[in-house]
Amino acid sequence: MHSELLYQLALTEVPNIGCVRAKILAMHFGNAEMIFKSDFGSLEKIEGIGAIPARSIKKFSDFSNAEEEIKFIEKYKIKPLFLTDKAYPKRLLNCYDSPTLLFYKGEADLNASKIIAIVGTRNHTEYGKQQTEKLVKELSSQNILVVSGMAFGIDAIAHKSAFKNDLATVGVLGHGLDQIYPPDHSNLAKDMLKHGGGLLTEFRSNTKPDKHNFPTRNRIVAGMSDATVVIETGEKGGSMITAELANGYNKDVFALPGRVNDNKSAGCNFLIRNNKAMLLTDAEELIEVMGWEEKLQKTNSKFQRELFIELSKDEKIIVDILKEKDLVHVDELNFKSGLSSSSMAVAILNLELQGVVATLPGKLYKLN
Repeated sequence: MHSELLYQLALTEVPNIGCVRAKILAMHFGNAEMIFKSDFGSLEKIEGIGAIPARSIKKFSDFSNAEEEIKFIEKYKIKPLFLTDKAYPKRLLNCYDSPTLLFYKGEADLNASKIIAIVGTRNHTEYGKQQTEKLVKELSSQNILVVSGMAFGIDAIAHKSAFKNDLATVGVLGHGLDQIYPPDHSNLAKDMLKHGGGLLTEFRSNTKPDKHNFPTRNRIVAGMSDATVVIETGEKGGSMITAELANGYNKDVFALPGRVNDNKSAGCNFLIRNNKAMLLTDAEELIEVMGWEEKLQKTNSKFQRELFIELSKDEKIIVDILKEKDLVHVDELNFKSGLSSSSMAVAILNLELQGVVATLPGKLYKLN
């Protein structure tokens, strides 16, 4: 594991690679060590890689930074999450620029069945505060994971409201896990961890909270969530960036409407007016749009149809994996099943035709 982590960290340092090429390589080889140990010809031939990145990998030899980071990870019990790891946020894999490696502290499930991002201005109004608290409280029966950016204002209100209503909440940081920014939120971070939440970042230790890190951070907030809710924002700022990113990732975006002459609602009104966000007034609307209504079923009805269908060996493998949790991403199915892509596609198609499996947006699958 130490060796594999060393190569995972090193991969993020190789010139001419970046997260897009790293993802291609990770999906091709399955782990980071194999990437570095493959010959130049094999690397060069991979579609989307080519000669220059392949040469950069073969020339890379300085693992000192990676070795130092491993010391930090081990000392503070950080969980490194590589693209192919089981605990890596699977929704992010649908984003073309998925982070190569994430660093996580906490217990919240980053692949929870229902995840929403709540974002907004740092300089909120009382209306924004009340509506954020109301929305989170109304969502408390849904066992939703609440994601935000740990900033002052709406972000902090969303995090606090979540754990006060027994919901796990994850803060995505624009710096390393050796610090909390803003420093005033150190106690908030402790409370989030204490209540089963977490802190997530793609930045290594000693990475300062520089301004350009936060738009980068925002793509994780948008990408790991099923939907993004914008509470209050001007027409420019981090929340608008997050909303645009969510739209680009084909995620649902909701915005709380405000008065036409209120600058703090100008961004929300703009998103709604330009069909970039759905107008949101309460949690019931969000739950309905997302298809999260609780359906009353007998405890054994979930697999009742399956009992009367004779499954092939491949189909049974897929069904057994889907029994483990509510939603499973296609990449996780592929990884866990050990089936070839073609065999898995045939098995899933047959299961869909028989009504055993349902396909959801974002290449997610579930049992009917």
